[in-house]
Amino acid sequence: MTSFRKAVEARDPDAMAAALAENVVFRSPVAFKPYPGKAITAAILRGVLRVFEDFRYVRELSGGEGRDHALVFEARIGDARVEGCDFLHFDDDGLIDEFTVMVRPLSAAQALSEAMAAQFEQIQREALN
Repeated sequence: MTSFRKAVEARDPDAMAAALAENVVFRSPVAFKPYPGKAITAAILRGVLRVFEDFRYVRELSGGEGRDHALVFEARIGDARVEGCDFLHFDDDGLIDEFTVMVRPLSAAQALSEAMAAQFEQIQREALN
């Protein structure tokens, strides 16, 4: 089990941020533009903690000599049930340098987009601190 998974399951945003490389690139399931950097990625992840309810990982897959992991999850946003996957790539230091999230179904992606849009001003402020 990755340290990142343990941090998420503990709902520990500081431990989640500690698992990120400074040059991490976050790819959102609802925005085409990637978000480069640890500060914005950590702020987005804190926003996700506020948005997702009943979050749990249900499967972890690994490959690429332990540098690639896929963490399959289930959650809720209000009445919308979300199924998704966090695709993580780890650098030579064992920190996440690529983080891609995909979700389904479309109704869940739409609910996530709306919920995260409502968080975005706070996310931007947190990324500057």
